[in-house]
Amino acid sequence: MATLHSLGLTAVAFSSVVACTIAPATAQSPTLVGQRAFGDWRLDSPGTSRLLRPQDLPKPGATPSVANGPRVVSRPRAAVPQVPAGFRIDLFAEGLSGPRILRVAPNGDIFVAETGAGRIRVLRAPAGATQPVRNAVYASGLKQPFGIAFFPDGDDPKWVYVANTDSVVRFPYRSGDLEAAGLPETVVADLPDHSGHSTRDIAFTSDGKRMLVSVGSASNAAEGMAPPSGGLAAWSSRHPLGASWGLETDRADVLAFDPDGKNRRVFATGIRNCSGLAVQPMNGAVWCATNERDGLGDDLVPDYVTRVREGAFYGWPWYFIGSNEDPRHKGERPDLSDSVTVPDVLLQPHSAPLELAFYRGDAFPPEFRGDAFLALHGSWNRSRRTGYKIVRIRIKDGVPTGEYQDFVTGFVIDEGAVWGRPVGVAVAHDGALLVSDDGNGTIWRVSR
Repeated sequence: MATLHSLGLTAVAFSSVVACTIAPATAQSPTLVGQRAFGDWRLDSPGTSRLLRPQDLPKPGATPSVANGPRVVSRPRAAVPQVPAGFRIDLFAEGLSGPRILRVAPNGDIFVAETGAGRIRVLRAPAGATQPVRNAVYASGLKQPFGIAFFPDGDDPKWVYVANTDSVVRFPYRSGDLEAAGLPETVVADLPDHSGHSTRDIAFTSDGKRMLVSVGSASNAAEGMAPPSGGLAAWSSRHPLGASWGLETDRADVLAFDPDGKNRRVFATGIRNCSGLAVQPMNGAVWCATNERDGLGDDLVPDYVTRVREGAFYGWPWYFIGSNEDPRHKGERPDLSDSVTVPDVLLQPHSAPLELAFYRGDAFPPEFRGDAFLALHGSWNRSRRTGYKIVRIRIKDGVPTGEYQDFVTGFVIDEGAVWGRPVGVAVAHDGALLVSDDGNGTIWRVSR
């Protein structure tokens, strides 16, 4: 099918002319396993599946660690992301300022975190529409806002919560508000923000009793972290399993609070950067999409998606993917070697996973219901690029299988340049999948 771009038409934000393509039918690709599962962007294609296993990991330093950041260019005139057979993708919006997290309000409005600009935007689109009919700034003057959550759950939430890099605030909310009804109320005033990972995601447990906030590490792998004051044994006796200290105190963690921000505690530790935090609708399980550490080679350490158990330790900075010891911390924490929880789904290393969303719509084939979609922002620490795509996390009876599948690809031009960097994924009320790209300031809509 000819796209609008191939016909010489230009896509304009919020206009009736929208870039689109419908993928033709293709044969199902086999699942890549072992070394082929690591791969790179050249093997990416909608429908290609991968299964990475802990036993497939190379030794640290098997390949050099490289700095290979992408050169983000303007979207070429004919460039449209690729989607699986039978799906359609439309340019939903453009001209946004670094759109990141997407969250859909109960009434269907689409809240967008424009993190660098310090604001939250709202887009409104009727069911089936391929572009918004309203575009408004909901709130501005925020500090690197990222996570967004509506509370309490249901059709009539009273608050919109926003996770800034240093705090959590909330705005009074009535369904359909296009701008904040009042000034933000600070709920948590002192999230760690002195360095390192700045993204903070937010979600509420399914019973509504706890607010979860993810806080990434201040460093890559806590290199040179001095022993805690008073000694390691004393520290460990007073803190959760695997808790770090110094500049890393309450970092590489998921924190828990009451909805009003009180009763702060640690939910889980050793998660280097849980940049996508979500609660599984069917069973209330807490999930994290995690950016793992750099510096150990092209194929270490795998990023991952996992269910997060309360009180569990996921390894950072001393171990990774189970009892694999980080050579930069050799012999430092033998007491933790048998206490590391292995993540559920291993991803191509350095893919940089961000937002995670479970599919509850009816517009896609029935086998998609209950699976999750994940945005991969793309690598900078790999000689051959990986990421820069949307993948589907396969789930059976509520449990991840360990396999994931390319769903939206085509953002990479060559080894030097990319035109898109996916960040947000959200399921619209009509069942379409929305995808944000902070490289070119666009949002795409995938439908059937």
